[in-house]
Amino acid sequence: MYTTSNYFVCSYFCLSLSSSQSVEEQEVERETTNTLLLLCVPLSLSLSPERKVPKPYRSGLNTHKASDKDLLISSCQMSSLSRELVFLILQFLDEEKFKDAVHKLEQESGFYFNMRHFEEMVTNGEWDEVEKYLSGFTKVDDNRYSMKIFFEIRKQKYLEALDKKDRAKAVDILVKDLKVFSAFNEDLFKEITQLLTLENFRDNEQLSKYGDTKSARGVMLAELKKLIEANPLFRDKLNFPTLRNSRLRTLINQSLNWQHQLCKNPKPNPDIKTLFIDHSCGQSQPNGARAPSPVTNALMGGLPKPAGFPPLGAHGPFQPAQGPLPTSLTGWMSNPAPVAHASASAGPIGFNSSNNAALLKRPRTPPSNSAAIDYQTADSEHVLKRSRPFGLSDDVNNLPVNILPVGYTSQNHGQSSFSTDDLPKAVVMTLSQGSAVKSMDFHPLQQILLLVGTATGDVILWELGTREKLAQRNFKVWELKSCSMPLQASLANDYTASVNRVIWSPDGTLFGVAYSKHIIHLYAYHGGDNLQDKLEIEAHVGSVNDIAFCFPNKQLCIVTCGEDRLIKVWDANTGAKQYAFEGHEAAVYSVCPHYKENIQFIFSTATDGKIKAWLYDNVGSRVDYDAPGHSSTALAYSADGTRLFSCGTNKEGDSYIVEWNESEGAVKRTYIGLGKRSVGVVQFDTTKNRFLAAGDENMVKFWDMDSVNLLTTTDAEGGLQASPCVRFNKEGILLAVSTNDNGIKILANTDGIRLLRTVESRSFDSPKIGAGAMVKPPSMGTFGASNATVAANLVDRVAPMASMVALNGDNRNLPDVKPRITDESIDKSRAWKLIEINEPSQCRSLRLPDNISAMRVSRLIYTNSGVAILALAANAVHKLWKWQRNERNTSGKATASIAPQLWQPTSGILMTNDISDRNPEDAVPCFALSKNDSYVMSASGGKISLFNMMTFKTMTTFMPPPPAASFLAFHPQDNNIIAIGMEDSSIQIYNVRVDEVKTKLKGHHKRITGLAFSNVLNVLISSGADSQLCVWSTDGWEKQTSRQLQIPAGRAAAPLADTRVQFHQDQTHLIAVHETQIAIYEAPKLECLKQWVPREASGPITHATYSCDSQSIYVSFEDGSVGVLTATSLRLRCRINPASYLPANPSLRVYPLVIAAHPSEPTQFALGLTDGGVYILEPLESEGKWGTLPPENNAGPSTASVAANLDQPQR
Repeated sequence: MYTTSNYFVCSYFCLSLSSSQSVEEQEVERETTNTLLLLCVPLSLSLSPERKVPKPYRSGLNTHKASDKDLLISSCQMSSLSRELVFLILQFLDEEKFKDAVHKLEQESGFYFNMRHFEEMVTNGEWDEVEKYLSGFTKVDDNRYSMKIFFEIRKQKYLEALDKKDRAKAVDILVKDLKVFSAFNEDLFKEITQLLTLENFRDNEQLSKYGDTKSARGVMLAELKKLIEANPLFRDKLNFPTLRNSRLRTLINQSLNWQHQLCKNPKPNPDIKTLFIDHSCGQSQPNGARAPSPVTNALMGGLPKPAGFPPLGAHGPFQPAQGPLPTSLTGWMSNPAPVAHASASAGPIGFNSSNNAALLKRPRTPPSNSAAIDYQTADSEHVLKRSRPFGLSDDVNNLPVNILPVGYTSQNHGQSSFSTDDLPKAVVMTLSQGSAVKSMDFHPLQQILLLVGTATGDVILWELGTREKLAQRNFKVWELKSCSMPLQASLANDYTASVNRVIWSPDGTLFGVAYSKHIIHLYAYHGGDNLQDKLEIEAHVGSVNDIAFCFPNKQLCIVTCGEDRLIKVWDANTGAKQYAFEGHEAAVYSVCPHYKENIQFIFSTATDGKIKAWLYDNVGSRVDYDAPGHSSTALAYSADGTRLFSCGTNKEGDSYIVEWNESEGAVKRTYIGLGKRSVGVVQFDTTKNRFLAAGDENMVKFWDMDSVNLLTTTDAEGGLQASPCVRFNKEGILLAVSTNDNGIKILANTDGIRLLRTVESRSFDSPKIGAGAMVKPPSMGTFGASNATVAANLVDRVAPMASMVALNGDNRNLPDVKPRITDESIDKSRAWKLIEINEPSQCRSLRLPDNISAMRVSRLIYTNSGVAILALAANAVHKLWKWQRNERNTSGKATASIAPQLWQPTSGILMTNDISDRNPEDAVPCFALSKNDSYVMSASGGKISLFNMMTFKTMTTFMPPPPAASFLAFHPQDNNIIAIGMEDSSIQIYNVRVDEVKTKLKGHHKRITGLAFSNVLNVLISSGADSQLCVWSTDGWEKQTSRQLQIPAGRAAAPLADTRVQFHQDQTHLIAVHETQIAIYEAPKLECLKQWVPREASGPITHATYSCDSQSIYVSFEDGSVGVLTATSLRLRCRINPASYLPANPSLRVYPLVIAAHPSEPTQFALGLTDGGVYILEPLESEGKWGTLPPENNAGPSTASVAANLDQPQR
């Protein structure tokens, strides 16, 4: 069978060809398509807006091109009733078992695409019938989805012929079926042709995983289904309307009954002989003699009683068809992230921002039971479950784009990696609030910090590990005199308010509170119990019903809605109002800001059940939906942003939880199981891109997102509110639920229980230590390439943090914590000592295998997925090590416990940089890895090269020296823009799309040695061999400020010593690494907050990097040792001496030149050595961390002298 990783890499490449792609990405796709088409991935061909079908190709096929106008005309050729009549005939034929006639009518009418019939034909390999059936709905060149569908079918047919050794048939397929695609990509066709020369096409490396015919068809079918679902030509054709059994018979009976009523002398037992003429009871009429009762007539069984019948159009759950809907909201949202279904992204092909006005006006919401498979009727008890695509594990399906695997590991092909055991259902603690809970939110990174808002206006921050209230704020207006007179009057009568919503900002440094009286509060959170008042805004007249964070124009803002029917957007820094949206006719109940690619928008819902959408342009509502049951509804996206759900309750107490089809503005799926008469509005939450949870009927109810049926429930041992608040933490391992007695129950799954137990039992020389919160670190790059998301804590203010290993062996990240106040007399400051690791038995280390000539390692980086390490040696050669997923290494990630493979393609080629005419050892090597690990941009003194990470082929080269590139960094929001530091001290901002230098930045005096973007501050920080830091605005590329490093007294720096920079996760603080020091700066003013100077005995610093969670700093030295600093205080807590990982060899001086941190394991790092070796280091599993923190009371001012004194050998 194909591996999931191979499936995904091709899917990603082929979908990524869009108008926003860089030239390098397009080159990668073309090359990868040529070399990886053999994987039988359905997206080996791709038509993008820029790459139309060439004229020779179009002329060789049916050149009909379906446009929106064509679709409209096609759909309106038959009246709406005639269209419905076709569906009635289809149902009748199906009930009478005329299967061939059914499918023929489906094909010829083009009204209904029978996916089950299509699956059967594909599974049976009936390729001619497959294409014939498809021809009723689409042609090969209608659009890129259609082209991919036909190409994959023909390619599979070709491979099966080769597998059967039927060369003649394979050649025939090649010439008749596949030749037509050569006009689009001749190289691709040549690759397919070359398979004829192989005895077994599995000898081709990319086809080595190809299994048997059955499995191959199954994998292809799963992808074809996603392509069909995404193809706009199949819109409204995949669901058969829900009809009662024998609906056509019923209508005929009604007609005959009506005719019988019109007879002048109606007889009690009319004889119905024919339907070809009208019925009459007259003796002379051929259709009116006596006959058995119509009740016993086989055709007319169940004849209704003579009575008034509604008109024909009023029957059935569907109103007359109205033709295709106009472009819906997602028409201007563009494609979602290619994650959940990378092979079939939604949205129009050829989207551009000028189409933003093409918006949905008033789409109708179809009945909740409209989803049906084949000819399911309303009377059917057999509810078919929506099949999930197999061949792709959820682990891979849900990876964000910047960590898509590139085939490094073999993936599990199970249909689901989740079970009900993954749901947190075990009650592990109960917290007492003192008043009814109204809203809750877990910290986005510190995952056992829970924020709670109550009915009395209290806001409480809980630390679940210790069950402590870290902080509490009661309702209070900060500036009463500045408030409006209505608010002052309201408070004079009743100085109380309820919390309607609490929510963390995406980085966890802020949280907002919406109150039932006019105002919102914004707090700054600096870790521990450190809360600071930031903003008080009188946002609405009356209640503020909801609050959320958003990023319009790359600016952090707050969205609010209220009782005054308005939605407003506020600057989160200044509190200034940015936008105000009006159009709702009732109080606005909730807001849901979101974005698709570069388009930011807001969904809003009102208490009258209206759902509207707004762009940040003050133009007005762009869409107008009706929520199911006209309920007060809350909207939420799945974690990957690809699926939209809503849950709400109307005034009658009817509750609905549904999934929306954004492209249609219609309900896609209605989940079954909510109570009939809910008390209050049912609240819900989503987790793991897989599960839904709602509080209803004094319990928590769970659904699988892909099944409408209730999955499971829990009453949490009783005592829950009728409609309790529910909230998952980010990992989905903890669930907070509100109780009747003004409390909160915390539910956990196995991982959650282990986490909490580990935190409870954790101590630093004392059994009574507070616990912190789990942090799930995002991916981090090397220096200057940090694409990490914003973290929870500010470097200089947050409580010290350290990483540890949970009991189940998974690396978890837990912040170190402040001790509780106790009566113990132990002086912890004296008990603490620096941890020295001197023996191999004190840590885990692994030298990576290498059979290629060894040269010193100049650059080193983990792939974003964490499953491989890439090194660049001084001889301009790259080396790639991959870890395989197996029983010993179930995650497939890099580890010191298992040796990886030094990977090379079967061609045996090496990724070798252009070195021009200079000695590569004299050059300054540099590289940058793409977010999806698909390609690497690299230079070693010559031209900059772009390499395909799958094939090692050089995709392109550019920018020949002089000057040579000395540092590379991708713009975090636009892969078309690359910052290139040069040896001549300039920085070139290069646009790869148009192949030109956008601007040249000058401010340094020596070569550039470091670059780092902040996607929060919109700045670029540069560092050079001149020991200078510069700040550049990424909006206009103006220089904002510069700062010279403070060289410690008595230390002399080398004339061309490198200075590297790397941003903390908060994207505001950064470390500057110089051979004499580690310093922390705050951008954009470049204020030096802390400085650490090592002891002279260690020798100069050779490199340093943040751990993936930014809580530690790993520093390598010329004496071979590695230091582990606590990032918040720059205190050395562990020293790893070379004897612990290097073999003894007095005649050879070996030390690390570069150090890289694992992107998701905070205690793992890699070293690149002067002898060409690469080592992985991790603490012992029993320890789980590198040393312990010095106590707070032993910390003094963070000056160079103090830091230097701290770093003395322990005696």
